[in-house]
Amino acid sequence: MDLATILGMLAGAAFITIAILMGGSFSQFVDGPSVLIVIGGGMAATLIRFPLAGVASAFKIGGSVAFSHKKVDPRALIDSIAEMGDVVRRSGPLGLESIELEDKNLKKGAQFIADGYDSSFIRESMELARDQFLTRLQEGQRVFKSLGDAAPAFGMIGTLVGLVQLLANMDDPGAIGPAMAVALLTTLYGAVLANLVCLPIADKLTSKFDTEEVNQTLIIDGIMSVRDGKSPALIREMLMAYLPDNQKANDEDEDLAEAA
Repeated sequence: MDLATILGMLAGAAFITIAILMGGSFSQFVDGPSVLIVIGGGMAATLIRFPLAGVASAFKIGGSVAFSHKKVDPRALIDSIAEMGDVVRRSGPLGLESIELEDKNLKKGAQFIADGYDSSFIRESMELARDQFLTRLQEGQRVFKSLGDAAPAFGMIGTLVGLVQLLANMDDPGAIGPAMAVALLTTLYGAVLANLVCLPIADKLTSKFDTEEVNQTLIIDGIMSVRDGKSPALIREMLMAYLPDNQKANDEDEDLAEAA
C-alpha cells in the first residue's frame, strides 16, 4: 500500500474541509449541478479522447499504482539475479526451478532459462512484456492528465452557466443564490479534482514508468547474463550501472568500511 498517496489525499481533503468549517457550514459547498458539470463533463471529454477500454484500464492501473504500489529495490533485484547466476554455475539451469523469487518477471525469466529456451527468444519475449506494460502505464498517465486538464475547464464552463442563470434571473432574488453557487462551486470542484486527484496520480504514473523502465531492463539484462553463464561477481558488477548515483555511493562506502 502506498501511504504517501493516501496521506496526501486525506490531508488535502482535511485541510479544505477544516477551512470550510472555519468559515461557515459545509452544506454551503455542496451543489449537485456543479458536481454534474465538472465530473460528468470531464469524463465525457476524456471518453471522447480515448477509447472506452483504455479509460477503464487507466483507472484500474492508476488505482493500483497510486494506492497499492509496491516499490521494487533495484539492489534486491541485483542480489536475486546474482544468486541465480550462482545457482546456474553450481547446479545448472534446472537448479532455478527450486529458487524462490518474488518478482514475477524475474521468475518468468528464470523459468525460460530452466526450460532451455535460446537467448533470442528470451530477450524478445521479455522485452515485449516490458514494452506492453510500459505502454499501459503511459496510456494511464495520459488519461489522468487529460481528466486533470478537463476538470478546471469544465469548472469554468460551470461558472459561465451559473453567471448566465444569474443574469437571466436578476428580477428573482430567490434564484440568484443557486445560480451564484453553480458559478463559484464548479470552479472549486474542478480545481480540487484536478490538483488533489488526477494530476498527482498522473505524475505518480510517470514516476512509475521511469522506475519500471529501468528495473525491467535491469531484469532482462540480468536474465541474459545468467543465461550466458556469466559469474555472479561479473553479473553484479554489470548491473550496478542501473543503480542511482546515491545508491552507488552508499555501496562504495560500505565496501570501503568492510575493507578497513
